Amino acid sequence: MKGHGKNPRSTRVSRRRFLQTAGAAAAAGLAGFPAIVSAAARTRRVIVLGIDGMDPTLVAQFFAKGRLPNAARLRERGCFLPLGTSDPPQSPVAWSNFISGTNPGGHGIFDFIAREPATLKPYLSTARLEGDPWTLKVGRRRFPLAARHMVNLRRGPTLWSVLEQAGVNSRVVRMPANFPPTPSAGHTLSGLGTPDIHGSYGIFTYYSTRRDERTRDVPGGRIEKVRIKDSAVEASLRGPQNPFEADGRLVELPFTVFVDPGNAAARFSVQGKEFILRPGEWSDWIRLRFPLLSVVSGVPAACRFYLKRVRPDFELYVSPLNIDPIDPFLPISTPPSYARQLAGEVGIFHTQGMPQDTRALSSGVFDDNDYRAQALYCLEEECRLFRNELNKFRDGLFFSYFGSLDMNSHMFWRTIDRGHPLYSEALAREQGNVLPRLYEVMDNVIGEAMEAMDGQTTLIVVSDHGFASFRRQFNLNGWLMDNGYAAARDPLARGEQDYFGDVKWPETRAYGLGINALYLNVKGREPEGCVAPGAAQRALTDELAVRLTAVKDPQTGEQVILHAYRPADVYSGPYVGEAPDLLVCYNRGYRASWDTVLGKYPREQILDNRDPWSGDHALDSQIMAGVFFCSRRVAAERPALSDMAPTILNEFGVPAPREMTGRAAGRA
Repeated sequence: MKGHGKNPRSTRVSRRRFLQTAGAAAAAGLAGFPAIVSAAARTRRVIVLGIDGMDPTLVAQFFAKGRLPNAARLRERGCFLPLGTSDPPQSPVAWSNFISGTNPGGHGIFDFIAREPATLKPYLSTARLEGDPWTLKVGRRRFPLAARHMVNLRRGPTLWSVLEQAGVNSRVVRMPANFPPTPSAGHTLSGLGTPDIHGSYGIFTYYSTRRDERTRDVPGGRIEKVRIKDSAVEASLRGPQNPFEADGRLVELPFTVFVDPGNAAARFSVQGKEFILRPGEWSDWIRLRFPLLSVVSGVPAACRFYLKRVRPDFELYVSPLNIDPIDPFLPISTPPSYARQLAGEVGIFHTQGMPQDTRALSSGVFDDNDYRAQALYCLEEECRLFRNELNKFRDGLFFSYFGSLDMNSHMFWRTIDRGHPLYSEALAREQGNVLPRLYEVMDNVIGEAMEAMDGQTTLIVVSDHGFASFRRQFNLNGWLMDNGYAAARDPLARGEQDYFGDVKWPETRAYGLGINALYLNVKGREPEGCVAPGAAQRALTDELAVRLTAVKDPQTGEQVILHAYRPADVYSGPYVGEAPDLLVCYNRGYRASWDTVLGKYPREQILDNRDPWSGDHALDSQIMAGVFFCSRRVAAERPALSDMAPTILNEFGVPAPREMTGRAAGRA
């Protein structure tokens, strides 16, 4: 099977618009599909609700309690089936299956984190900034003379582009794994995978006068120790790197907080904008611009301020610096004006792909109530975007994505699982209603979509995977080192460094990076490879697969890893060779440790997960099915995510291109 095009789609940055935009999109790569759809078929409408993380077991439980009346009506009208997920069941992988109608071997996304084999440098798997710009250095300044380009690393066809080639309109809101947006004649807004202005999944800042605090970086954020002098706090926001500075220093934007000496309130002054907050209050979106040079207007951004308290200690949270939808400096929509149009209609919104600040809760900057308030704001924002676009929808495809159920299942699973290390009766009383209430909100959304249906509308509701408790974490790299597959440079300092800083590569045969990926240290592929390609590589892969699936948790006696798949076992297509050497698929209750994700080598192999991130889905795909609702009955008994694009195309009478290996579910 041939891939659709050999190069990732990219968006180039012109000299004149350097760091203000990623430039014009490359031409669409789906030319050649005939416009075979009849005029009658073009009037058909398909509404797709992508509800990340909706779990079929919980849906069945809530059905039994009568808590999902709209979803129950949809089931009675059409069907409700488990939906086969991706290998592995990670959101960027799964939604890429949905978009392209094929498996990771056909689109090239295998994990949240990928690595460059020649350097072992990790990067976010769905998009990256590529190209080394030519620069002219003058003193301590440097001036770009050539463009860089932001690349969407997902390959293969896209559902909406195939439809557009057949003359069918599309409106795709917050689609995951679509940053930068692939070229499209329709209206698309990127979702999961869209970075903040630092190029990360989101970096918050927390300012505090507490004595026990110190300035430091924490996962997903930065803590700044500040002091109050003359009733004022002087601080700064850390923006992106300045490309015109030879040392690549960050652009900093100063701001001042005037703490009222007699009242519980504070006045903020930042870049000419002033506002007042009381403890427990959030600001509106504050639009900022980080200056680069006097001749360049700077990098626009938007953020929100949350004043936790002013006494006895001053504590302030500032959200990650989002790409400003009114003036995006990187492409987030097609056409480029679409994001600005949406902001004008519904107000400024999060462009960051995962806006719920789970890291602020994990680091202790948020408590459960702080996080819940911020997460519910994100949910309201999703619903505003959905309603705004549903009201404008007339014909063709309308897709709207909801990520709140997924992110809050990650953070609040400990409130419903009595076996989780962080569960308590008090926690269940205080926060145990979060997930049931979120399912009810999603049911209301389904009801609104049903109200918008007419006789020529098909409604489909899909989730990319289900959910399970994350009780125990497995240190894959620690196990590899303890079992002779990896060697430490300094055994006494083992576990102290991220990203393989502890490893003696000439004596290391295997390593884990990301959540489900295991790689071999292959000669000619990795920089210090020691495993001969071919027979030795295959033998080591087989050996590891057997030994990993035999690992038992000494505390529970349970099998930790259900399967360790070779790429050829689960993938097909032109990009199978880019896959990890083994896909490590965990049992219910287990997942790769936080240290494994970062390439660390701790001594303890299996330990409790005591992070509020207490639910997960990066397990074995056989136990992580998603959900599939449809307003009509289908012939397929076990549809999969990769079948969804062909199924939707079939609704419009459009044939699936050969790159789509999924099968249309078919009408019953």
